[in-house]
Amino acid sequence: MTLAWAAVVLGVVLGAMSAGEAGDDSDSMPGIESQHAFDLINERFPGAEAEGADARIVLVAPDGRQVTASEYRAAIDTLVAEVADGPQVAAVSDPLDAATVSQDGSTAYATVTYEVTEDNVTDAGRADLTAAVERARTSGLTVEAGGGAVAGEPPAGIGEFLGIGVAAVVLLITFGSLAAAGLPLITAVVGVALTLASIVALGSALGMSTASGDLAMMIGIAVGVDYALLVVSRYREERAEGHDAREAAGLAVGTAGSAVVFAGLTVVIALAGLSVIGVPSLTKMGLAAAGAVVIAVLITLTLVPALCGFWPDALLARRFRKGRSAPPARRFRKGRSTPPARRLRGGPGRGAARRTREAGAWSVRWARFVQRRPVPVLLGSAVLLGALAVPALDLRLGMPGDEAKPTSTTERRAYDALADGFGPGFNGPLTVVVDARQADDPRSAVAAVSDRLAATAGVVSVAPPRFNAAKDTAVIQAVPATAPTSERTEELVHTIRDERHATESATGATFEVTGTTALNIDVARKMTDALIPYLLVVVGLAFLLLLVVFRSVLVPLKAALGFLLSVGASFGALVTIFQNGHGAGLLGVEETGPVMSTMPLMLVGIVFGLAMDYQVFLVSRMREAVVHGERPAEAVVTGFRHSGRVVTAAAVIMTSVFAGFMTGGETLLKMVGFGLAVAVLFDAFVVRMAFVPAVLVLLGERAWWLPRRLDRLLPRVDVEGEALGRRTPAPALAAVPDTDRQDTVRA
Repeated sequence: MTLAWAAVVLGVVLGAMSAGEAGDDSDSMPGIESQHAFDLINERFPGAEAEGADARIVLVAPDGRQVTASEYRAAIDTLVAEVADGPQVAAVSDPLDAATVSQDGSTAYATVTYEVTEDNVTDAGRADLTAAVERARTSGLTVEAGGGAVAGEPPAGIGEFLGIGVAAVVLLITFGSLAAAGLPLITAVVGVALTLASIVALGSALGMSTASGDLAMMIGIAVGVDYALLVVSRYREERAEGHDAREAAGLAVGTAGSAVVFAGLTVVIALAGLSVIGVPSLTKMGLAAAGAVVIAVLITLTLVPALCGFWPDALLARRFRKGRSAPPARRFRKGRSTPPARRLRGGPGRGAARRTREAGAWSVRWARFVQRRPVPVLLGSAVLLGALAVPALDLRLGMPGDEAKPTSTTERRAYDALADGFGPGFNGPLTVVVDARQADDPRSAVAAVSDRLAATAGVVSVAPPRFNAAKDTAVIQAVPATAPTSERTEELVHTIRDERHATESATGATFEVTGTTALNIDVARKMTDALIPYLLVVVGLAFLLLLVVFRSVLVPLKAALGFLLSVGASFGALVTIFQNGHGAGLLGVEETGPVMSTMPLMLVGIVFGLAMDYQVFLVSRMREAVVHGERPAEAVVTGFRHSGRVVTAAAVIMTSVFAGFMTGGETLLKMVGFGLAVAVLFDAFVVRMAFVPAVLVLLGERAWWLPRRLDRLLPRVDVEGEALGRRTPAPALAAVPDTDRQDTVRA
C-alpha cells in the first residue's frame, strides 16, 4: 500500500511538472450591479480590461510650504524621468498638473501606468519604483507610493512554522512516542503535497490557479492531522486491549476509520456548499479544498494503517512497549478488573472500580463534573457564547484596502496623505457608466446625469465625462465626501441608485454605479444574502448525514445548535476587535473597519467541517458505549475517556496553526487567523466539551430516540464497529479465571 501511494504521488507530481501554466482565478462576481457595469465598460471601451496596473506617487511639502515651489521642481522632474525609464512602465503623469494638486498646494500625486497587469509586475519593477521614491525623499518632500502595482506579497509571519512546531509538541505529549507523533504529520504533508500537485496538474483544464490551493492546503493539514490522530489513538487502544498489530490496525480502521469517513463527508459538504453562493472563485476554492479532504480520508484509511505496520511497537507509549510492561491479560486478573466482554453488558461489577481508578484523567474528571451538574454547565456555556455573540448584531461587511495596512507601509502612508490633501473620499471614487444609446442627444443626456450627480448630497466633485469612440457611452467619476469603508459612503451609493429612475426618466439615458468602493459594497451585500441559504444547505445536509450515523433525531439537532452558538460567538469576537476596536492594539491592528466580506462564509465553511469532526469523534464513542450496553450518562464519561484527549489535542493543534496567520503584517491575515482560531476554541472547548455532554446527560435515553418508521427507512452503518467486536474477541478473556467471572456475574 505504501508503494502504491508512492507511485500515485510520483505520477501526480510528474503530471504537474508537464502541465501547462494555469490562468488567474476569475474575480468575476455575477449578479451584482458593479460587475454588470464593469462588463459594460469592457464592451463599450474595447481594451479597458486589458489596461495595465497602476501606482500613485504622492508628494507632500513640509508644513507651510507648497509642493509647486520652484525648489522642488528639479527633484520632481528627476523622479518622473527615473520612474518613466523603469521596466514595464508605460507612462507617468505630471504631478504638478493643476488637476493633481490639492487646493492648498501642499499635496500632489503622479499616476504611473504599467504595460502589464498587477499580477505580472515583476519584483524588479517594484524595486525600481521604490528606489526612485527613496531618492526623491532627499529633496525634503515626503514621498510615498500606493496602488496595486506597489503591493507585493505580504510579509510572511513565523507563526505558520510555530503552529507546526506546536502540533508536533502536542502530538508528542499526547502519545508519548516520536513515531506516533510524527505519523500524523507525515501523512498530512503527503496529502497536502498530493493535493497541491493535483491542482497544478489540473489547473489548466479546470481553470484553477495556485491561489485555489491556499484554502486546500490549510484544510488539508487540519483534517489530515485530525484523522490520522484519531486512527493512531484507536490503534494504541486496541494494542492495549491485547490485540496484535495486524488486528489492532484492522479494528482501528473499522471503528475510528468509519468515524473518519463520515466526519470527512461533513467537511466535504461544507466546502462544496460554497458553490451555492454563485461566485466562481469561491466555488473553485471550495471544490479544491473538498478534494483535499477526500485525499486525507483515503490516506487515513490506507496509508496510516500501512505505516502502523512499519512501526507496530514504536507507536505505543514507552511503558506499553515490549519488555516494558506485563502482558495485557494480567490487567484482568481477579481483583483488578472485569474482562471487556463482561464490562460492556451494563452491570457495574469490577469494571466500575476500574473506571473509578481511571477517573484521575482530567477529561474523565470533567465528564464526571458535567454528569453531576448538567444544568449549570449547559446554562453557563449557552450564556457565555450568547453574550459573546451580541456584538455580531452590528456586523458590517466590506473589503478593507490600504487604510487597513500598518503605518509602516508606504501604501498606508500614501493613502493617508491623499485623504489629508484631497479628502477622505478621494481614495474611493465612484465610477458611473452612462448608457445614452436610447437618448435623443447623448451628450446632453450625459451632461444632465453629471449635473444630478454633482447635486447629490455627499458628492464633493465630479470629473468631466469620458466618452467612448461611438460617443454613446460615458464614464463619470464622482468623489464622495467620506472614506470608502464609511457607512455614509454606502448610503450615498444606495441614494444614487434609488434616484436613478427619476434621472433616467428625465434624460432618457440609463446608468450604473461601479468602481472599487461600489464593488465592495455589492460584494458585501451578496455575501450577506448568501449566508442564510448557505447555512441551510450545509446544516441541512449534515443533519441528514448525522441522522444516519447516530440514528438519533436529537443528537444531530444538538450538534447544529451548538455549531450556531460557536459561530455566533466567533462573529461577535471579530466585530468587537476588528470593527469596534476593543483590544485591537493587542493584535497590532492599527485601523478598524468592516469585517472582510468573505470572512463569514469562510468561517462557517471551515469551522463547520472541523466542528462536525469533533462531534463525530466524541459522540461516536458515546454511541459505541450505548450500543454495548452502558447507561447514557455513563456513556458520556466513556466517550470522554477515549476521545476527550484526542479532541483536545486536535483543537490545540488547529488553533495553533490558525493563530499563526496572526503573526503576519496584514490586517486581513490577522482577521482570518483570529476568526478561525477563536471559532475552533469556542467549538471544541465550550460546545463539544460542555454544551454537548450536558445536553446528552439531561436527555438520557431520549438522546438516542428515533421514530420506528424512520428507523426502518434509514440505512444502517456500523460506525461503532459492533460487527468487528463480535468477530474479534479480546484475547485477554482467555486469561481470566472462572472464579473471577463468577464474582463479576454476582456483582
